[in-house]
Amino acid sequence: MNHRATTEPEAAQHVDPRSSVDRLLRDLRSSRRGLTGRESARRQVVYGPNMLTRKGGRRWPRQILGQLTQPLALLLWLAAVLSFITGSGALAAAIVAVILINAAFAFLQERHAEHAVEALAAYLPPSARAIRDGQETLVDARLLVPGDVIVVREGDRVSADARLLEGSVEMDVSTLTGESLPVLRTAEGDSFAERLLDASDMVFSGTSCTGGEATAVVFATGMHTELGRIAALSERVGHESSPLERQVTRVARVIAIVAIVMGAAFIPVGTLLTGLPLGDTLNFAIGLLVANVPEGLLPTITLALAVGVRVLAREGALVKRISAVETLGSTSVICTDKTGTLTMNQMRAVTLWTPDGTLALEGAVPPAAPGSPAARLAAAGVACNNAHIAPDGTETGDPTELAFLHAAATLGLPNNRLGVVRLAQFHFDPVLRRMSTVDAAAGESAVHCKGAPEELLPLCDWISAPDGGREPLSERDRTHVVETVNDWAEQGLRVLAVAEKAVPGDGAAGLSRHDAERGLTLLGIIALLDPPRPEVADAVARCHAAGIRLIIVTGDHGLTARGIAARVGIGDGDIRIVSGTELDHMPEAELDALLATDREIIFARSSPEAKLRIADALRDLGHVVAMTGDGVNDAPALRRADIGVAMGRSGTDVAREASAMVLTDDDFASIVSAVRSGRRVYDNVRKFIVYIFAHATPEVVPFLLYAVAGGGIPLPLTVMQILAVDLGTETLPALALGREPEEPGTMDRPPRQRGQNVIDGPMLARAWGLLGGISAVLVTGGFLATLIAGGWHFGAPTASGPLHGVWVQATTMTFLGIVACQIGTAFAARTQTASLAQIGIGTNKLLLWGIAFEIAFSAAIVYVPPLQLVFGTAAPEPWQLLMLVPFPFIVWGSDEAVRYIRRRRARTGVELKPAAV
Repeated sequence: MNHRATTEPEAAQHVDPRSSVDRLLRDLRSSRRGLTGRESARRQVVYGPNMLTRKGGRRWPRQILGQLTQPLALLLWLAAVLSFITGSGALAAAIVAVILINAAFAFLQERHAEHAVEALAAYLPPSARAIRDGQETLVDARLLVPGDVIVVREGDRVSADARLLEGSVEMDVSTLTGESLPVLRTAEGDSFAERLLDASDMVFSGTSCTGGEATAVVFATGMHTELGRIAALSERVGHESSPLERQVTRVARVIAIVAIVMGAAFIPVGTLLTGLPLGDTLNFAIGLLVANVPEGLLPTITLALAVGVRVLAREGALVKRISAVETLGSTSVICTDKTGTLTMNQMRAVTLWTPDGTLALEGAVPPAAPGSPAARLAAAGVACNNAHIAPDGTETGDPTELAFLHAAATLGLPNNRLGVVRLAQFHFDPVLRRMSTVDAAAGESAVHCKGAPEELLPLCDWISAPDGGREPLSERDRTHVVETVNDWAEQGLRVLAVAEKAVPGDGAAGLSRHDAERGLTLLGIIALLDPPRPEVADAVARCHAAGIRLIIVTGDHGLTARGIAARVGIGDGDIRIVSGTELDHMPEAELDALLATDREIIFARSSPEAKLRIADALRDLGHVVAMTGDGVNDAPALRRADIGVAMGRSGTDVAREASAMVLTDDDFASIVSAVRSGRRVYDNVRKFIVYIFAHATPEVVPFLLYAVAGGGIPLPLTVMQILAVDLGTETLPALALGREPEEPGTMDRPPRQRGQNVIDGPMLARAWGLLGGISAVLVTGGFLATLIAGGWHFGAPTASGPLHGVWVQATTMTFLGIVACQIGTAFAARTQTASLAQIGIGTNKLLLWGIAFEIAFSAAIVYVPPLQLVFGTAAPEPWQLLMLVPFPFIVWGSDEAVRYIRRRRARTGVELKPAAV
């Protein structure tokens, strides 16, 4: 019994749905009458519920632990432990608070839980119609099992994968395949399509019936369905850290190693070689650790990215993962869908051809004369139609059929079937590629037919005449029609032919499809277009200027996609089209070679696995990939890409859950705006990293001076003063630098390489060497000048006695000197190469407010007695304050001079390495 329970699901869920209906029913141990209630209950125990399940448990404990154990946090934990051991409980508490604040910022931004599987489950309806005990019964969809026979009618959403037994239905399969048009599924269809999803005698879980009625036998439920397969792909594909996150982590490790080595190395040096007491040596080691750690870096980056999120939201792009803002700036390839992203997702007739000639349906169009070929074509298109436009403008039906109704209105003709009685209908057949109706109006009956020109033209013996009659269809006419069709198809237009045939009133009854669709009169052909969004062409041009490559990945036909690509400027006249079948048979090496070029490509009829292959190949080639999508089938690729971009209006919940960014307006131009914002955010992150890192040097150098002097020069800063700098005075200016306006030429430079470091050698040279080095000299000078002026000499004790007050005042000057240098560094870091005069002193008002807060905060620490006690400060003398005035100008001026030299050399053609931000 146990053996059967474990093997039977595997056997049933892996039957061959392509086998004959009788064989399939036999393998499923079912019949056309369905299952009995008792048998379905037994199978429910064996197979389990028909639902999508999610694996894995809680992630948040692991996320919290990761934030508390990342390199900078570990370094601070060490400093807190040492502080507690040496009796500095207040300092230990302050350091722990810093750790918790950093962890809270990062954790809250990572708590965008992934609900792709839960969103997919929403596509399963709560109930289904199943035949149980020979009767149609409404059952809980979760209770469906393989072998159940279900009934599918118009408006139903399918609950499981099933093979049709009787009838035919039109299905909206866009959530699974990306097809923008409904497709016909019939029991007489073909099971042997290249992809199972294309089999014309099957329906799939999560798809919707738009017309018709059929019965079908269930062959897969739950996670064994096509929808379940996509759910499994979505869950297995995880998000990776952004380039900035990985690089900041790498730098944090380097800083941690340097700080630990420096602090640990000084303990034996200080106690053995210089004779310092162990307590002083440990205090020094703690100070060195805290001075090396940029405590404000992580929260500042997080808050700056959060600001970028708000800016993008105002531009129509909702960013779910905060690190995605920075990743956008490095995007080098955008894989975009066609329908709804590049286009309006509104099919419209743009041109028609009749024996009277070609007529454009755009702009001012003269009304069609009654009885003219154009009027006859429009009337036939309205009659052979199931769409409807209500008086209030509400549209229902297939987009192609709605296009015929709009074309009739454009020609000044009725766009409804009032007065027309439908006698028979032959549904659109994907094999025959045409649809026909038999209609009666004004006492006359006629067949109206529309379909693919290459299928309809051979059935026509006549062509409409200008006088309202008909003429024999000559070979010359046929050749002209074929040439016109080919010309329009090359432009990416969808072309349909329209024909009619008069039938006697008594001959309409019982007319077969074969008899109805022969001896037709060709009325003309019509070209349909899903027009591109008007702003897309400019957005594409901006992408090309920014060095971003565009690749169209669509479920639609390649020729249609090529036409849209040509209209918006993607690729060139011979843009490569790769079909889904061709891609499936393409080796990885050939795909890599194709994507390694700079050529823009169209991947048509793409499956979920194909999109994953494309994203993986591009990432392996070093590209940062943004992938757009709106359907369920797009979810795995959206999660795999560096930036998954979902459509907010037309997109599914699944796509939105799987993505990192949602476009509220479904506009491709919003992606380009997001890339621009991402580049600006990236530049600004580098600016405030320069600003933050520049202060490490003046914090560390005085400590090294203390060590080299063997304690003869007292410690220049207390650890609490260092924390006041790192978390107090520098935070607001750093955040203000994160709001710097975009610099000229942001979208005129190529994207940075995937492995390019956000923190590189030139940047550190500028921060630690130039800005930090000058600041260290000035700060150390202010500290020593204050000591000497107070009567101190080398080696004199300051821990207690008459010089203790002088030492407190000197450490206060060190603190104020760093703050003064911060002001100069803030103005210097605002630009990479331009002068401050070019960008303007007052263009970043937030920075001015940040500096004002910095000064006020410093004054409070220095002059408010309770804060003096906490931070170990004393009010400076007036002459000491005057000594601080030139500090900002010296720091800023030195950097301004270096940038001036670089600009001058660049103008004279001297080759230079790129300046660090």
